[in-house]
Amino acid sequence: MSIFERYVFRTALGAFLTGLCLLTGVVWLAIALRQVDLMATKGQTLWIFLAVTGLTIPSLVMVIAPIAIFIAVLYTLNKLNGDSELVVMSATGMSGLRLLAPFAFLAVFGTALVAATSLWAMPASFREITSQLTKIRADMLTRVIREGQFIYLDNGFVFHYRERAPNGDMHGLFIQDRREPDKTATYIAEAGRTIEMGPQNYLVLEKGSIQRQAKDSLDPAIIAFERYAIDLAQFSPDETGPVRPRERTTLELLRRDPNEPMVRANPGRFRQELHERFLNPLFALVFTMVAFAALHQPKTTRQGRGVAIAIAIGIALTLRLAGFGTAAMLVRSENAVWLAYGLPLLAFAASLIYVIAPDAPRRLAERLGALRRPASLHSGSAA
Repeated sequence: MSIFERYVFRTALGAFLTGLCLLTGVVWLAIALRQVDLMATKGQTLWIFLAVTGLTIPSLVMVIAPIAIFIAVLYTLNKLNGDSELVVMSATGMSGLRLLAPFAFLAVFGTALVAATSLWAMPASFREITSQLTKIRADMLTRVIREGQFIYLDNGFVFHYRERAPNGDMHGLFIQDRREPDKTATYIAEAGRTIEMGPQNYLVLEKGSIQRQAKDSLDPAIIAFERYAIDLAQFSPDETGPVRPRERTTLELLRRDPNEPMVRANPGRFRQELHERFLNPLFALVFTMVAFAALHQPKTTRQGRGVAIAIAIGIALTLRLAGFGTAAMLVRSENAVWLAYGLPLLAFAASLIYVIAPDAPRRLAERLGALRRPASLHSGSAA
């Protein structure tokens, strides 16, 4: 790159990183404030609070980065025009494609960032969030719940223990599970403790019994046990575990088994998740080209650039909303794939054509007017 191109790239890159950090920080703060109950009611430390809420940052970067690139390109081109640098470059014969070069490097950088986030970091962060929430549930049993109290861990799930031993074991446990409307399960154990095995956390009960009673039965089925483990993952939010599409790696989505019960029950969700991961990086390229096409031509201070900026914002907003809409359509129809990829690619091609041939829209309008003119003259002569 030339000195001027490096100067433009540094300016655009600085604006992009600043906008990305500021926008991500504001949105993350709004999300974090809604999770204050992790410390207030679940007894977690500030570090756990920051870790859980920080894991949402990859999903924010995935959506915000294309917007930050769009803002950075608009800011840089507007600054160059305000300092009359675009006018000077145009007077020296610099073409629009050459001016596009530093912004193309920025687009490649932003696209790589969004691709890495969308294809790898985002699903990994969601898997880690599920793991952390399961550990928080385990911590509630060992640290938050006090002896002698009856606590509702979930809708219809009651937990109680009589006392805690010096080694952390709980004695005199009573657990009742009424989450299923047609049956009730009651666990009574002399002792219990929470243990961690890999990514899973379990409540291990010792020397007790399980009483299972159906809704229409008077006599419960009683099963005695020496040791029984309860998976604490069942108390995390709905659809926990790596079966959810957003928690699976991109390779797992590509190689998904159509006969798997989760895939067979929700084929549209898996299709939507897979294509969204490839569509997100595409918007970084499209937004760069739309912003550049709108402001790459030099303007005098009297002409102003407000209209061009407003049009660029309107196009970008329409494309982003259309992207969300086509993603929802992917759940219902596989044919929506063509529309999902076609709209941003069409906008990219139209912007590139406008940069290469800025007079193309005017010439097209003149040709359409010339085609209509003979028809109107013919009708006039016939009259």
